[in-house]
Amino acid sequence: MKSTHCSASAVSRLHALPLAMLALQVGLAGTAAAEESAAELRQLPLPVIEVIGRSEDAVSRQTGSVVILTTADFERIAPMSTEDVLRRVPGINTKSEEETSIVANIGLRGLSASESKSLVLEDGVPVAPGLFIGNERYFNPRIQRMERIEILKGSAALRYGPSTIGGVINYQTKTPDDGVILTGRVGSFDTRETTLEAGGRTRSGDAFGGVVATHARSDGFMDKGYEMSDVMVKAGMALGDDHLLGFKFSYHENDANISYRGLLLGDYQAGATYNPAPDDAYLTDRTAFDINHEVTLSDRATLTTLLYWSDVTRDYWRYDVDTPASNEAGRWVYRDTLTGNNRAFERFGIDSRLNLEHGLFGLDNEAEIGVRALREKSDDTRIRATRSQDRTGINDRHIVDSAESLALHAQNRFALSERLAVTPGLRIEHYEQKRKILTSDNATASTTNTEVLPGVGATYEMADGVQVYGGVYRAFAPATNGVALDGLTDQRLDAERSDNYELGIRGVYGALTYEAAVFRMEFDNQVVTGNSDPNLSRSNAGKTLHQGGELALGYALGGGFALAGNLTYIPTSKFESGIDAGNRVPYSPKLLANATLEYSQADFRAAFMVHHRGAQFADGSNVRDIPADAAGGIWGGRLAAYTLFDITAQYDVTPKLMVFGAVKNLTDKRYITGLRQGIYVGPERSFEVGARYHL
Repeated sequence: MKSTHCSASAVSRLHALPLAMLALQVGLAGTAAAEESAAELRQLPLPVIEVIGRSEDAVSRQTGSVVILTTADFERIAPMSTEDVLRRVPGINTKSEEETSIVANIGLRGLSASESKSLVLEDGVPVAPGLFIGNERYFNPRIQRMERIEILKGSAALRYGPSTIGGVINYQTKTPDDGVILTGRVGSFDTRETTLEAGGRTRSGDAFGGVVATHARSDGFMDKGYEMSDVMVKAGMALGDDHLLGFKFSYHENDANISYRGLLLGDYQAGATYNPAPDDAYLTDRTAFDINHEVTLSDRATLTTLLYWSDVTRDYWRYDVDTPASNEAGRWVYRDTLTGNNRAFERFGIDSRLNLEHGLFGLDNEAEIGVRALREKSDDTRIRATRSQDRTGINDRHIVDSAESLALHAQNRFALSERLAVTPGLRIEHYEQKRKILTSDNATASTTNTEVLPGVGATYEMADGVQVYGGVYRAFAPATNGVALDGLTDQRLDAERSDNYELGIRGVYGALTYEAAVFRMEFDNQVVTGNSDPNLSRSNAGKTLHQGGELALGYALGGGFALAGNLTYIPTSKFESGIDAGNRVPYSPKLLANATLEYSQADFRAAFMVHHRGAQFADGSNVRDIPADAAGGIWGGRLAAYTLFDITAQYDVTPKLMVFGAVKNLTDKRYITGLRQGIYVGPERSFEVGARYHL
C-alpha cells in the first residue's frame, strides 16, 4: 500500500483524518484513500455495529480519545497477535505470556493488565467467553482475520458496556473482495503460517460471500508450541433497496503447550529457555455466528440489529508439582498425577440500535437508542487423572454458572452551534447470576443487580483542525459468579464502579498531527477479600485511583520519512483502602512509550520501531524481590523496565506480489513480561519472512 504525505489543506479537514496515525503513523493519507477505494469495490457493505464508524466526521463526533488501526498499520508492525498491535497504542499495557497471546492480558489507563475491566468486541460482539460469569481471558481473536481495530475511551464508550471502565476495543474482521489472496510466512521457532482470503459477488453486486482461513504451527519460544486453525466465512445480500443482511460464521481451534508455570528465579538468571511445564496442555476451540440486519426506515432513521451466538471450550491439563523436590532441583518437578480444569461457555445475545436524526429544540440532533439482551452459561468440570489414563479420570467438581442481562441505553448529540456539541447519555443494566454445583447435590445460589450509568461528553472546535473534547461518565465491571456467589453464598456485592473523567485536544498543524488527553478514574467500589460478616468472604470496600495523561504526535519529515510516537504517563494508580492501601496497582507501569521512524518510497516501505515499558509490580503487596523457591500461590515482585527494537520492511515486487520481513527484539533483550507461578520470559530475537500474492 503506497502512502503520501498530508498537504496544508489537511488542516481544515480534521474530520477526515484516520486517527490511527496519531498513535502510529504520520500523514498516511493513502490509508484513507485505500479504504475508500476498497469500500467502492465492495459496493455492498456488510451491516455491522461499529464503535467509531467510517464516515468523514466519525472521529470528531466522539467525546473521548480515539485510535483507529488499519491494514497499513498491521503490515508495518508484522504482528504475531492482536496484543502485539495494541501495546503500541497510547494508554494500553499488555502482559504477554507467549508470543501469540493465546490468552488476553490487556490493561487500559492504569488498570491492571492481569484483570480486564475494558470491553473487547469483534464486529460489535463481546469476545470474552463470560462477561458476567467470568473467565474473560480464555479466548483472544487472531490478528490474521482483522482489517481494522477501533479503540475508544471516555464517555462515548458508555453505550457498549459492561466493563467499559478503561474503554472499548473493537476488532473488525476482513471482508474479502473478489479474487483470491494467499499469504505465507515462516520464521524463528520453526513458525509456519498460511492464510487464504477468497471472495466473490454476484454480477449485480447485491450479494457476496467470502472466506478467510489461517493455519499456523510453531515450536514456540521456549518450546511453547502450538497448532492453530482459524476459519471465518462471511456473506451478505441486499433484501430490496432498504434492507441489508449479513452473516458471519467462524471456527477457531488452538492446541498449545502452555501453562501457568514459569521459570524459577535461578534458571531465569542463568538464561534458561526451556519450557517449564513441557507436558501441560491448553486446548481451546470456539464456534460462533453473527447475523446482522440493517433497515433504512427513512433518510433520517436507521435500525441495526445484531444476533449472535458462540460456544467456547477450554481444556487445561496441568501436572501436579512436587514442591520439595522442585525447591531442591531449582526447577519444577512434576508428579504423575494431573488435573483437567475443563470449561465450556455458551452465549446468546441480541443487540438492536436505532439511529435517528431529528430537530428537537430547533437543533441538529443525532440520537441512538438501544437494547441488548444477553444470556451466557458455563459448564466447569475438574478431572483428576494420572499420566497413564490419557486425560480421563474422575470428575470431582462440576459447576454450572449462568447469567442473564438486559441493558437499555440512550444518548443524544445536541449540536448547539457549528463548533459546540454536547452528548448526554444513560445506560441501565440489570443482570441475574446463578450457580449450581452438581457434585454437591445440585446446591444453588443466585443474586441480582441493577446499574444506572449516566454520562455526558462534549466536543468544541476551537479552530479549523483543532478540537477539544471531554466528558464524565460512570462505568462498571460486574463481580463475576465465582466472586459474587463465592462459597455458594450471595456475597451481596455491588458491581465494581468507577467515575471517569477525561479532557483532551486533537488536531493537525501542517505536517504535524497530535492528540493529548488527561484522565482520572475513581473506583469507589472495588471488590476486595475480607468481610466482617463471618458468612461472607468478600466486601464492597476497595477504592483505587488512576490518573495520568497520554500524548501522541506524528510528523512528516519529507523525502519519504515520517516520525511518530506516543507517551503514556500514569503517576497515580494506587489502592486507597484495604490491606494494600497506598500501594500501586499491579501490572500498571508509570511509563509506556512508543516511537516509529518510517520510510516509504515507491514500492518499498520500512519501519524502525521502539517500545518501552516502565517498571511495574506483579501484585498489590508491591514486594520487590521475586521469590526464588517453588512455593506457588500468587507471585509478587518488581518487574524491571525494558526497551525493545523491531525492524520491518515490505516490497511490492509486482502489483500482485508483495514480500515482507521483520526482525523482532533486535538487541536480543532478555526481560520479564509477567509472574504467575514462576517467571514469564519475553521472546528472544526472532526473524520472519513472507509473501502475499493476489491470484
